[in-house]
Amino acid sequence: MSTGEERAARMALGVLVEPGSRELGELVRARGPLEALDRVVHADRISSALAGAVHARVKAAGVEGSLEVGAQLAERMAEQAERHGARIITAADDEWPVVLDHLVRASRTGNVLRRDTDPPLCVWLRGPLRFAETLERSVSVVGARAITGYGGYVASEFGYGLAEEGWTVVSGAALGVDVTAHRGALASGGPTVAVMACGIDKQYPAANAAVIEQIGAEGLLVTEWPPGTEPHKTRFLTRNRVIAAATKGTVVVEAGSRSGARSTLAYARLLGRSAMAVPGPINSAMSVGCHMELRQENTVLVTRVDEIIEAIGSVGELALPIKGAGRPEDVLDPLQARVLDAVRPRRATTAEQIAAVAGVSGRDARRSLPLLVELGFVTATPDGYRLSSLPQATIGEVEER
Repeated sequence: MSTGEERAARMALGVLVEPGSRELGELVRARGPLEALDRVVHADRISSALAGAVHARVKAAGVEGSLEVGAQLAERMAEQAERHGARIITAADDEWPVVLDHLVRASRTGNVLRRDTDPPLCVWLRGPLRFAETLERSVSVVGARAITGYGGYVASEFGYGLAEEGWTVVSGAALGVDVTAHRGALASGGPTVAVMACGIDKQYPAANAAVIEQIGAEGLLVTEWPPGTEPHKTRFLTRNRVIAAATKGTVVVEAGSRSGARSTLAYARLLGRSAMAVPGPINSAMSVGCHMELRQENTVLVTRVDEIIEAIGSVGELALPIKGAGRPEDVLDPLQARVLDAVRPRRATTAEQIAAVAGVSGRDARRSLPLLVELGFVTATPDGYRLSSLPQATIGEVEER
């Protein structure tokens, strides 16, 4: 079997069967794409459901009864790709990301929409980036379509900040969080990938047409469906498995309790990817899904780009701790801070009186007070020491000393 024949067979299977079919995937892995194609076309030892679905597609394509079904379909697909400025890749191509093959590990569940999680057989691409290389440092940012101002701010900041740090931002080009994250990445001049649930020729949703076109020109548009395919609800759920598998981790910015973005996070967990969620107001319906996910084991709470990179990056890519605003007294050591606490604000007291209140020796008080005066915390008077109205010391000034 030549690589060209295998490639053509995978392409044909990709249009004859809806993406994610576990039965077809197992057949391809066991018998190879050429035998798998022959068996599904001739309904040979496959389920009636798979046979019926393939027959409907063969008939619709007008190649029923042909001995060269695979070759004809592959040729048509190549022509369509050229017409739409796209290209088609399969596992037989160097550009194929092996991370997509990890979907074999996705476990079965009782829900048919979650059971069909097999790897793609072929994908359509449009854009200048190479698929596998672009995903080497990538993270998906997903969430609700009906985002709040808070969600829009977070998605934009994450998209821009991740791209600026050299990470590819992957999302689904949908309204809300998805397109906002894409826009943020594009604004930084960084790479972004949109995984679509429709044909490569479709600009869905229409409101995002300009962004989708820009991604196709500067980033990468990806889909498993051939040109002309309309977006259906189940296709969005199927598409989500690719978003999760393609990246090192998934961040959910905002999500309702039934948001499809949660399925992407579920796939990420199944595949051993980092699962991350952003907390929101406890009374926001658009953060309920995030809070539900944060209660799941191994979900990481993230609020900054640094924290995302810490979860998915290499060893040593750690987020710096968040620190409060610096205060002048932060420059003091513990003894000096105790002495300062014992100085009265209005009435002057002696060093011995201050020592008694602070619980330190008179010697320690007498040694600390001149420095507190020098730093502007304390004022010396003939009667003793009292607090200054406006301390002048800064961390920088003390470090210079």
